Amino acid sequence: MSFKRQTKANPMRPNAFQRPLLLLGAIVAVIVLSLLSTQGAFAQQVLTLEEAIQIAQTSSPDIKKSRLNLYSNRKSLDAQRLAMKSRFGLDVTPFDYNRTRLFNDLVSRWNTNEDYNSFANFSVSQPISATDGTVSLINRFGYRDNYSEFQDVRTKTYSNNLYLQVDQPIFTYNRNKLQTRELELNLENAQISNALQLLTLERNVTQTFYSFYQSQNSLEISRAELENQEISYEITKNKVDADLLAMEELYQAELNLATSRSTLENNQVTLDNAADDLKLLLGIGLDEEIAVQVDIKFVTREVDLNQAIEMGLRNRVELRQRTIDIERSQFELTRTKSLNEFKGAVALSMGIFGDNINAPQVYDSPTVNPRVAISFSIPIWDWGENKARMEASNANLDITKIDLQNQKNDIIINIRKTYRSLQNLENQIEIAQQNVKNAQLTYEINLERYRNGDLTSIDLNRFQSQLSDKKSALASALINYKIELLNMKILSLYDFEHQQPVIPNSN
Repeated sequence: MSFKRQTKANPMRPNAFQRPLLLLGAIVAVIVLSLLSTQGAFAQQVLTLEEAIQIAQTSSPDIKKSRLNLYSNRKSLDAQRLAMKSRFGLDVTPFDYNRTRLFNDLVSRWNTNEDYNSFANFSVSQPISATDGTVSLINRFGYRDNYSEFQDVRTKTYSNNLYLQVDQPIFTYNRNKLQTRELELNLENAQISNALQLLTLERNVTQTFYSFYQSQNSLEISRAELENQEISYEITKNKVDADLLAMEELYQAELNLATSRSTLENNQVTLDNAADDLKLLLGIGLDEEIAVQVDIKFVTREVDLNQAIEMGLRNRVELRQRTIDIERSQFELTRTKSLNEFKGAVALSMGIFGDNINAPQVYDSPTVNPRVAISFSIPIWDWGENKARMEASNANLDITKIDLQNQKNDIIINIRKTYRSLQNLENQIEIAQQNVKNAQLTYEINLERYRNGDLTSIDLNRFQSQLSDKKSALASALINYKIELLNMKILSLYDFEHQQPVIPNSN
């Protein structure tokens, strides 16, 4: 007796009609992934140092803050200057009601008074910057409805008061002029700070850029070293297979190959970290792929020490900042002196006043209202407070002057140090270039000896490491020279690479 096995169709298994569609879908998916990976490869941005500096000057958060600070100080100065123009004001009180009950001593009785007011003040005020005074033209027009219970009288009148007023302080300093000058110095200081921020950013970008380049160069060197180790490993393996070398040589070759791979992976991690630091400093997206392109050729630059010091002392904006600090200290000295000073004020006014029950006739019988007032503020005894404050302000002023001299000495010393470093780096670069040539020739000679069986893999690895170290030392020396040349540019504000001043018309 035979039984026929029944099979059920698997719903998850594609039938003959679905297989071509799945195959076509897989092909399309592979093509799409290939296009995406190709697009990602082309999306890598290759930067030169000049391009990196330009990007940082546009996108750096520090530069954005510096420019906002500059903008704020410029607008504050604009506001102060606009405040010295004529001011127009209009104050309107459409309704003012007041009801009071007071005792009148003259007639010995209580009196209730109701007062309705409606008035407007129009004024034109003009500050006088030369004298710190103010000239004002004021007009007050109003309507009053007043009732007095004592005589049962209600008075309704229109009134207008037009007068010219002059207020002038005397025997004191010009506060408007000092405040304007202080804001001008604040703006100049903000401009200097912005220029220093740009120079500092250029230095930071250069250092980070070259640090990224060193990591990129180290990765290339380790990649070349790995390729050499792979060649060495194949040679060793072939010799061991032919019984020309002992198995220990193959073990050592495998160890050298693994070490080179580990070094390559470590350098890749270092490069990725350096890339993040550079992208953060430039203010670009952290997901973007970047690489750098550097012309690291060594060209000796003629740097004149005396010229560098002269240009630095003439053009360094930090010296101007110290001078601004001295002037600010003098302002503080002026303010301190005025805390308990003898001063006065003169007030003059001349106008006409008129009132009438009909508004058009308010000046039918005008009244002239002149006013003259002179007042003085005379300090008598302050227990030495003003003297102590003046001595403290003078001490701060002396400190600022000492800071100026120290700044000059720092400029001279830093320029000298950078000059000596440049001279030393020129010698180190020449030595490093010769060392790379010698290490390259030594490695090639010993590689041929290794092929012929006259050298062990341990010795060949030593020569390979020596070549890698010399290449890295040369790259470091070249980068250090570039950075020191930039430091000299920042310290002296003179570009010795292009033989031109950083600040135009500084000669």
